[in-house]
Amino acid sequence: MGIIRNILALLGLGAVGIAIWIGPELYKYKSAFDTFDDKAFATYKKMADQLVETGNSAAATVWKAKVAEGVTFEEVDQSIKQIAIERNIRGVGELPLGDQVAAMTGKPWRKLNIYLYCNPLTAAKMIEHDIAYAAYLPCRVSLVEDEKGQLWIFTLDMDAMIYGGHCRLHCSKRHLE
Repeated sequence: MGIIRNILALLGLGAVGIAIWIGPELYKYKSAFDTFDDKAFATYKKMADQLVETGNSAAATVWKAKVAEGVTFEEVDQSIKQIAIERNIRGVGELPLGDQVAAMTGKPWRKLNIYLYCNPLTAAKMIEHDIAYAAYLPCRVSLVEDEKGQLWIFTLDMDAMIYGGHCRLHCSKRHLE
């Protein structure tokens, strides 16, 4: 009976030691998250879950959608451009990287276009919020053919930018009080 008591006492002592060692660090994160947007924790959890699932940090920070079977690269290309026009989002560049790779290697390569878009007023809000958001500009949309010939659309998942920090651009009632 004394051995069990001693083992439990050692375990308890170890638990207290660990709590003393990492407690301040955990409190630092909890205190920070208390001042963040209400959706921040869920946003970062989703990113962490994707990182664990894929083992790829890029995959954890992007939004992707598979293009429906039978829709051609050219049709998606035109749709992306048309939607930008309809939503008054300015196209500021296009990079036909798949064609460039093929030209440089002399061999056919998969399709890959990167479209650059910017809504100047949204860009201004981002920069006013924090100048570091300049690294996110212009917004990119990629149309890429995977190794199996399936088309995908990728873009940065902007949830971390929108919800991931202190509430300034939009706020819940909790942050307005």
